[in-house]
Amino acid sequence: MNGRGYIIDLGLIDYQKAWELQRQLWSRRVEEELPDLLLILEHPHVITLGRRGNRSHLIASSEVLEAMKIPIFHVERGGDVTYHGPGQMVVYPILDLKEYGYRLIRYIGQLEEVILRVLIDFRIQGERDPLNRGVWVDGEKIASVGVAIKRWVSFHGFSLNYETNLKYFELINPCGLEGKKMTSMAKILGKEISRERLWERISFHSKEVFQKDWEKKELKELIAN
Repeated sequence: MNGRGYIIDLGLIDYQKAWELQRQLWSRRVEEELPDLLLILEHPHVITLGRRGNRSHLIASSEVLEAMKIPIFHVERGGDVTYHGPGQMVVYPILDLKEYGYRLIRYIGQLEEVILRVLIDFRIQGERDPLNRGVWVDGEKIASVGVAIKRWVSFHGFSLNYETNLKYFELINPCGLEGKKMTSMAKILGKEISRERLWERISFHSKEVFQKDWEKKELKELIAN
């Protein structure tokens, strides 16, 4: 099982459903019933708070969020508050980190490396900030990283803004950072971004960084097993 892994495209999927699915697949990875997995997807509008999440970083009131039908979830990933929505590619790696010999900080660095390589393919130069993890372009954040590790198996992961409606980030202080702005690939390049090409490049560079014989699978193939 060590030499292979599966990549699953979940399309647009409700956050609650994806969260429950992650935990289900995490459990099966811990028990070695499945190989390493990469879940690639998008979410409808949602706000999540990580382990360090502070509701004071929600700018919009609960009433406003309820009127906008934007749910809030407090989850076990690292980090503070973030927004997910259409036009943002989310990647949830479910990896047995013991097989890679990684420490947590190295694993986060490898996730950032995937993002940086993808951006280069689109002629965007991203940067790291060791004090604020994720990927930045000209001082604005384009990708966020927030992971959870239990029994040395990862879940949660990273999100990359490609055609995200950035106005939704005005509802929060992204990642708990006041005065920092978010950006997107579409904003930087001034044109639409092909989801298909972005998906392919994320898959390609994930294969390069997390070196395995990755194979695309349908979710129903995993659930049926």
